[in-house]
Amino acid sequence: MTVTHRTALITGGASGIGRATVQIFAEAGARVLLADIDQTRGEQAVAELRAQGHSAEFVAIDLTDAANVDASAAQVLARFGAPDILVNGAGWGKTQPFWEGTPDFWQKLIGLNLMGPMQLTKALLPAMMERGSGRIVNIASDAGRVGSLGETVYSAAKGGLIAFTKSLAREVARRGITVNCVCPGPTDTPLMAAVPDKVKEALTKAIPFRRLGQPAEVGQAVLFFGSDEASYITGQVISVSGGLTMAG
Repeated sequence: MTVTHRTALITGGASGIGRATVQIFAEAGARVLLADIDQTRGEQAVAELRAQGHSAEFVAIDLTDAANVDASAAQVLARFGAPDILVNGAGWGKTQPFWEGTPDFWQKLIGLNLMGPMQLTKALLPAMMERGSGRIVNIASDAGRVGSLGETVYSAAKGGLIAFTKSLAREVARRGITVNCVCPGPTDTPLMAAVPDKVKEALTKAIPFRRLGQPAEVGQAVLFFGSDEASYITGQVISVSGGLTMAG
């Protein structure tokens, strides 16, 4: 898929699905800007990519801090210009009953999973619009499509990111920019490692393929939406769930 010599800014790129997505874009020929709050792991990942002969840079960003998001976006624009591809991949959640949550915890979830991606997009979008081209890919979750037990606020935030995708796609289509969304199902990531084994076993049994997804399988869907091959696709949501939510 064609992303050669394109600049791809990928948030959450230091681990999990984000790290796999960074690797896939780099191997496809893109210059990757790995954005993450974890500077140590982010810079280590960039060093590994460079050792493999890929073009990679690290960008520090805290998506829960509005001023930091704007500053990071300004840094990207000053150093690299408007990215050809923006992947809003950073996300986080914690399983607990809704009634045990607190407003502070809800704000953290919504800030990272919805407000942060919206603000980063807003900061970079004018330059993309001026250029008249761009690909925006939001990584949400099937929790935002069909709900998820113990992840009510996380599901609400990811559902908002899905709606944001569709609405923004309508606004910027005439500017040559596509906006699409990838929704992972249960995936073998560090976050999943914290889930109790009984829950993971139940999830695996419910998935038609009888296994968890791999981060790279999600990354390949992101690569498609970011490529020239998806030039006439916008406002779409694709699930990468092994068939778990095919009827959702």
